Formats: sequence, structure tokens, C-alpha cells
Amino acid sequence: MAGSSHLVKELREKTGAGILDCQKALTENGDDIEKAIDYLRQKGLAAAAKKAGRETNQGLIHSYIHMGGKIGVLIEVNCETDFVARNEEFKAFVNDLALQIAAAKPSYVKREDIPAELIEREKAIFEGQAKELGKPPAAWPKIVEGKLEKFYQESCLLEQSFIKDPAVTVKDLVAQKISKIGENMNIRRFTRFQLGEA
Repeated sequence: MAGSSHLVKELREKTGAGILDCQKALTENGDDIEKAIDYLRQKGLAAAAKKAGRETNQGLIHSYIHMGGKIGVLIEVNCETDFVARNEEFKAFVNDLALQIAAAKPSYVKREDIPAELIEREKAIFEGQAKELGKPPAAWPKIVEGKLEKFYQESCLLEQSFIKDPAVTVKDLVAQKISKIGENMNIRRFTRFQLGEA
């Protein structure tokens, strides 16, 4: 039992979950920190899903300028209340998202935002590549699907690995913040500027 309190402390630092949640996660998973983190993430995602229907008409528009004025990001993230919008943790979270956009160059928030004609064009290119490599036609759909998933991961902010913790996607990070802060949140839009780019 002596080691239990330091495990709870470690789990809290890694997840931001409450003491009782951390104790329960450790008990349910035989004091295995990694399994307890997965357990809490699953619970957090479940909690986030419950909040997903709630309206988000407050929030923050944040600007971030990087590399001495060579890259700029403007992002809007919505939440439910003005109280949360002014919260330092929420502001830090929005800044992390701006850093992500500056570094990882997504073009869209989520895959549903990508125009259908662009997806069709990418599919045609991927099929052409499979053909060029001499792959059998029966294998093309699976190759195209795999390349399309990679395209989504590169192009969509929510599907990217978080730059500060590549084991977590931005979508998972949003769900963790929803669970921790207790309000629904929504990345509404962003624009990324790079000096000299059209």
C-alpha cells in the first residue's frame, strides 16, 4: 500500500484525472500505470462523448507567430462558457493547438472538411501509383485505402499525432481536455500563414 500513493501521484501528473479516478484505475489494473492510463483515456473518451452534443458558443480566437515572424497561425476554439474560455489551462491548450498547426501543417480540422473532389483525385493518384509499382489490380483498393488513411493523418489536425506527445492524437487530446475541464470543446477553424507561400 505504501507504493500506492506515489503511483496515484504519478498517474495524476500523467493524466490530469482526479485522485479517486486514479485510485480506481490502478485498482482495476493491478497497479499497472500504462494499463491505468489506457483505462482513464477510455473513461475520458466516454465522458467526452456524453458532452459532445452540448453547444459551444464561447471560446477563444488565438494568434501565434513563430520563427521571428516567418509562420503565423490564427485559430478559433469554442467551449461552452466564458468562464472556461478565460481559464489558463484552456488558453494553454489553444496555444498548444496553434503550435501543432505551425509545426505539422494540417490543411483541415477533420476529414469531413476535405472536399470530395480532392479525395477522389488523391484516390486516383494512389491507384496510379499502385499500378506503376506493378501491384495486382486486386490489391489496389487496399493500397489506396492505406494511403488515404495516411493522407488523412497528415492533412487533418484531429488525426495528427500531438507534437508534444506522439502517442496521443490531437482528437484524443481534445477528449482528455473535455474530460478534465468538464465542458464540450470544438476546434472550429484555423488559418496557417507561411512567409512567401501562396
